[in-house]
Amino acid sequence: MKELKDAINALAADRRTRIETRAKALIAEEMTLRDLRRAQDLAQERMAELLGVGQDNISRFEGRADMLLSTLRSYIAAMGGSLDLIVRFPDRPAVSLAALFGNEEKDKGEVRRKRTVDKHTAGCPA
Repeated sequence: MKELKDAINALAADRRTRIETRAKALIAEEMTLRDLRRAQDLAQERMAELLGVGQDNISRFEGRADMLLSTLRSYIAAMGGSLDLIVRFPDRPAVSLAALFGNEEKDKGEVRRKRTVDKHTAGCPA
């Protein structure tokens, strides 16, 4: 029985290069949030500081299969990146749903933060 590495080594050099390039691209498409964080050389503790949450929240977040886009956007932004949402249909050009992350989302985040601060400071002496 032939091993995979022997079969790959038997291929022409240009074919091996194309296969390796495609494999790297596929692996990059399937990175987890944990992989992204590690690629940015960030520990869970640092991510927690950047997001103002506990480290245990980062651990749970990275294991989630379903989350709000705004939460994912905040996580990516804390790493110094940006999140783009692209919709693709077979018979149409790709469309970016930029409005989901426009000023409206930023304004909502600021209102939420302000409410949280107000809630925590309400009734506290100045």
